Amino acid sequence: MRYHAEITANNDKKLLKCFETEQGKEDRSKFEIKEEAKKIKFMIEAEDSVALRATLNSITKLLTVYEKIDNMSEE
Repeated sequence: MRYHAEITANNDKKLLKCFETEQGKEDRSKFEIKEEAKKIKFMIEAEDSVALRATLNSITKLLTVYEKIDNMSEE
């Protein structure tokens, strides 16, 4: 069974740069980044639920790190 998920975030050029090296890696899952006017969409495809969860965790962990660094630079 194949799985599909999307994560949407606010568009930020620095955020896109963080994910450039990760995009498109394939094993049991992969993701693409689609840039829209004000949003960034992470399109995830996986062969199984475990692979989907692992990819979602990887993306959300990097988003968390990015958010914390961005908040520190604003202070």
